Amino acid sequence: MAERFNLIVLGGGSAGYAAARTAAELGASVAVAEQGPLGGLCILRGCMPSKAILASSNRLYHAQHAAEMGIEVGTLTPDLPAIIARKRRLVQEFADYRIGQLNAPEMTLVEGAAQFLSPERVQVGDRVLAAPKFVIATGSVPFVPKTPGLEEAGYITSDEALELEELPESVCVLGGGPIGLELGQFYSRLGADVTLLQRSSCVLSSEDEAVGTALAEYLREDGMDVRCATRLTAVEQRNGKKLLHLLQDDIESVIEVDHILVATGRSPALDGLNLAAAGVESTSRGIATDTAMRTSNPNIFAVGDVTASFDIVHVAIQQGEIAAHNALASGAPQYMDYRIVPIVIFTEPQYGRVGMTEKEARAKGLPIVTASYPFNDHGKALCLGETRGFVKMVGHAQTGEILGYQVLGPEGGELIHECIVALHYRATAQDFMRIPHYHPTLAEILTYPAEEIAEQVAGATP
Repeated sequence: MAERFNLIVLGGGSAGYAAARTAAELGASVAVAEQGPLGGLCILRGCMPSKAILASSNRLYHAQHAAEMGIEVGTLTPDLPAIIARKRRLVQEFADYRIGQLNAPEMTLVEGAAQFLSPERVQVGDRVLAAPKFVIATGSVPFVPKTPGLEEAGYITSDEALELEELPESVCVLGGGPIGLELGQFYSRLGADVTLLQRSSCVLSSEDEAVGTALAEYLREDGMDVRCATRLTAVEQRNGKKLLHLLQDDIESVIEVDHILVATGRSPALDGLNLAAAGVESTSRGIATDTAMRTSNPNIFAVGDVTASFDIVHVAIQQGEIAAHNALASGAPQYMDYRIVPIVIFTEPQYGRVGMTEKEARAKGLPIVTASYPFNDHGKALCLGETRGFVKMVGHAQTGEILGYQVLGPEGGELIHECIVALHYRATAQDFMRIPHYHPTLAEILTYPAEEIAEQVAGATP
């Protein structure tokens, strides 16, 4: 006999737990099916462990460069096992807390992989669960390109990189997105010889080219070998080393490394779900949903990395809450608003962005004006010795409304949050420049492009 619930959530990560918690708050009986390990991607193999180890490598880097601030230090030696041990302690604390939440009395945790038997039933181990509504939140897995010889030679993904306790002499990172850039800089700062390969003309190819070009140059200044417009054609193993055959501008070359770190993105975790039995359509990019998070089956919702949207935790949490509300609550439905989704990449310098890039705004045919300002001309940045990067605002040429903001520089991931608020309230550059900013602070720099755009808009107004 099937065990019956009002809602069944497949996946107990950030998105799934948000959906289950919201359902329980609405008074519904809810089950969470999770194949484990319990905790979710962000806690176990994503946001939290990666930021923990980055904190260590960044602390080392700043200590090594303390002489620039008038402080002499002795020889510094990174202890990778200790770094990983600290990361594990933190992750275990976060995971234990999440496991406690999943075992709360108001929800039923069922451990095991789920498979749809019909639109209203799933098999989880030897148990059959039934509900009129479902939320799919099974997350994602690392994507590995089908390069000749790669499987035979061997590689690691971010999952294994976060557990590696022996620092390799050399690493080749495949991919110039957030994962590759962050982990590449981590190994480089610890002393490994790092080569990063990117197929497109610059790293962070979805952003404006100026951002990727500048960040790549900063990484090169710090000792990383960043190669853009470079294609990996084949891999072989020889004498315990991995040989990578590369093609750049029709010129072939070979590099030899100890480890290959595949950081070419992630794919939705759909294997084994038997979505066809549930009447849910999907592609290689994930499960398509509307902004109410409904799939092609209106009684089944999908949230988080398994969808064809943003692979961002706070977005996944919001999606989970909206999905549960729309599945169970009476009254007006709720919808996702992706207009102000921020992007943050935790390299040094950090990169934060909210709203449209210049490239996106021009592709939409919007009349825009832009302005930027470098950190190397900003007083507080000069005092801190953190002068790499710039800020850039994209504004509507007729109204001055702020359409987007980019921060590549010190504490970029923190500074961008002020811009999120501005975009949420549809502030104009004129509004932004009038907001007091304490001197001297890094945040002051955000007002300079606003002043320039306000002047441009005023000058263009008849």
